[in-house]
Amino acid sequence: MTYFFIALILAYLCGSLSSAILVCRWMHLPDPRSQGSNNPGATNVLRIGGKKAAIFTLIGDTLKGFLPVIIAHYFNFSGTELTLIACSAFLGHLCPIFFRFEGGKGVATGFGSLAALAWPIGFILIACWISVALIFRYSSLAALITAIVAPFCVGYFLNPTAGVIIAVMSALLFYRHKNNIKKLWRGEESKIGSKNKIL
Repeated sequence: MTYFFIALILAYLCGSLSSAILVCRWMHLPDPRSQGSNNPGATNVLRIGGKKAAIFTLIGDTLKGFLPVIIAHYFNFSGTELTLIACSAFLGHLCPIFFRFEGGKGVATGFGSLAALAWPIGFILIACWISVALIFRYSSLAALITAIVAPFCVGYFLNPTAGVIIAVMSALLFYRHKNNIKKLWRGEESKIGSKNKIL
């Protein structure tokens, strides 16, 4: 139990390492929390710093969700415990302790953490995201549909309790996308392929 709580804390701290802010500092770019959409995520970094900075941010956000969970596998935690560790990394991204709790929307970090739970989960979720993105060309819609699929996927491959935990995670992701949902409803959301759109 002690190791589990330590893993939760370390996952949260790992998630709290804001890739967007760190990449922008490294590349001498403006703070993404004060430019563009004010969101510390890959799309906003693309907007203010270009593709190279955005790719670094995307990779960093994915890895900080993936690594804590994949390492936790070696400690023989249960499926439910691994799921809680995944959520802890996700929460770190949403509310990073190192950056005044001003985090991003959680798509890349959430995917990384879920993919590390079991490879079929990662395969299904990325296939879902790509399919929706190719059909409708809205990355936000692809993320939202994938968030709906995620709890069922985790519940099937791990256990129902883990699925319920991920449902809470998905609800948080929906909340973070509330402005995107409004834009989708009004037909104002940017499509993939339009200027400055990556995730």
